[in-house]
Amino acid sequence: MAFIAPLRGVSFNVEKVGSLDDVVTPPYDVISENAVESYTAKNPYSMIRLDITKNPGPATEGDSRYQDVADLFQQWLDQSVLLRDQNPALYLYTVQYKHPSGKMLTRKGVVAQVGLSEFEEGVVKPHEETFGTVINDRLRLLDTTKAQFSQIFSLYSDEENRVLDLLEGAKEQEPMGLITDGDGCVHSLYRVTDGAVIMQVQDFFKDKSLYIADGHHRYTTALAYRKLQRERNADFSEKDPANHIMMYLCPMEDPGLSVLPTHRLLNWPGKLSMDELRERLDSWFVLEEISGGSREVLLAEVLARMDEEERSSAGKVSTSFGVYHPGEDRCYLLVMKPEAKELMGSKPDQVKELDVVVLSDVIINHALQLDYHRCEEENLIHYFSDPDEAMDVAVKECNKTDQITPLLFVMNATRINQVREVADEKLIMPHKSTYFYPKIMTGLLFNMQVEGEQVE
Repeated sequence: MAFIAPLRGVSFNVEKVGSLDDVVTPPYDVISENAVESYTAKNPYSMIRLDITKNPGPATEGDSRYQDVADLFQQWLDQSVLLRDQNPALYLYTVQYKHPSGKMLTRKGVVAQVGLSEFEEGVVKPHEETFGTVINDRLRLLDTTKAQFSQIFSLYSDEENRVLDLLEGAKEQEPMGLITDGDGCVHSLYRVTDGAVIMQVQDFFKDKSLYIADGHHRYTTALAYRKLQRERNADFSEKDPANHIMMYLCPMEDPGLSVLPTHRLLNWPGKLSMDELRERLDSWFVLEEISGGSREVLLAEVLARMDEEERSSAGKVSTSFGVYHPGEDRCYLLVMKPEAKELMGSKPDQVKELDVVVLSDVIINHALQLDYHRCEEENLIHYFSDPDEAMDVAVKECNKTDQITPLLFVMNATRINQVREVADEKLIMPHKSTYFYPKIMTGLLFNMQVEGEQVE
């Protein structure tokens, strides 16, 4: 079902820009506006000057920020700061990293152009909701620059590892790009130009579905851009560059594929003791207090107990959380009782089994009586991939004011099979349900959409 094609990738010329470590950046949506200056100070050719952060204020039709990027992009091409490959290629992208468990892992994937299809066609499947303001901003950037600066991270099934084995056997010996990111992860990119191998990879994907792991907004933006181009061009064809999006495709079975949890720090508006919290949760959870150590020890212990619950469930879904009250330095393990599912109403079972939905519907909405809109409007929930960082912030919030009660909810990671099941059933997960680690870096490779070219 999926159509993939090679591309003439664009990359930085190290003879002009120096170390790629100082040029390549994380995705735009994890870079705060305050951090932009530090990236540009590190290197004037920083990728953040092209893949700009979201427009922080009200956008207007006369906003010049997008045209400024398009002009800079063309200038860098003219000055050979950026080079475009002469021949189309697939690109093997590997990343070596240390998992929070301490294990050293390697994740592999292929970067290619993928033919766009509407979600209802079932070829490319989403699992998270999107927001119109983000799409409008990215659409203006794409429409003005005619370039895709970052890859969408998607998954596919390949139990025999056929695609990656083909690419490993045909890749160039030396990487065309190599960087070490801020977390110490080593990202490498290799060209594959062998026509026979490319055709075999294309054939493999003809009966495959793709699952978006990260990049729902960018994919939806590409669909909107294609619609614009169809309206502008009576001769628009399936081979038009605007009918394609650059993706990083990783097999679900890859041993280096990791999904990390995203922990939630809830700033309860007012005072709430741990005993009061226990009383609110008692009907829906089995509660076990974790004690006997510093807050770091409590956090480590509750995470270990959550892992035990997961492993002892014998394949059945077991929903458990840790909750830490920094004001009282108390920590509990929460294990959901079966009757709690009644509070989630008529939602499909695939959704009811998601920890993030249980937290939202059973704990925050029902037990704590905070609805989604209030949490959004008052910015009551903050998200962290690092539990130690989340705890530090919780303690600081507690010491800062007595007008709120910080409560840290420690989460399990969403499982790959849950992502697939939700997407297959055309369901949607809440915001920040998955965190695929490490992130794909922006600036190792991007894709020009040149009018008149055709994608074969």
